[in-house]
Amino acid sequence: MTCALKPPLAVIMMGSKSDAETAKKVIETLNEFGIANEMRVASAHKTPENAISIAKEYEKQSKEGRKIVIIAVVGMSNALSGMLAGTTSLPIVTIPNSDNEHDIFSCLRMPSGISHMTILGAQNAGLAAAKILATGDPKLGAKVSEYQKKVSDKVFAADDELRG
Repeated sequence: MTCALKPPLAVIMMGSKSDAETAKKVIETLNEFGIANEMRVASAHKTPENAISIAKEYEKQSKEGRKIVIIAVVGMSNALSGMLAGTTSLPIVTIPNSDNEHDIFSCLRMPSGISHMTILGAQNAGLAAAKILATGDPKLGAKVSEYQKKVSDKVFAADDELRG
């Protein structure tokens, strides 16, 4: 089977195992869309060659036709998402781990030419990845639209309930 026939993939890269709780929450949302996903651990500080190697592995699959997005779950100084953004042409969605959401500046400040998106909230990071992967995929796009309708329906239901 060639990569062009493989389903879209979201790769959840973590700098350490301590980011797994947040990563699992992202995976819950990805699973709602039926998006294949893989969790990986590679530190930009402690194992930079491995982080680059992993990114290149997925970039190769992408060049063979598989749609891939990397979700970087980061803590403290967030070198990982910048390294990934500078190493690969794949889209990078950055989410600070649950313990680090109050300190996002290292996620927002990047040198020129290093582009990734910072999303707060695991559910929103999963949704952002789904929207990226849905580009050119009508079935996944329909799932995203259905998901958004459920979200808006909850608002209408709450309004109806309050109005009695």
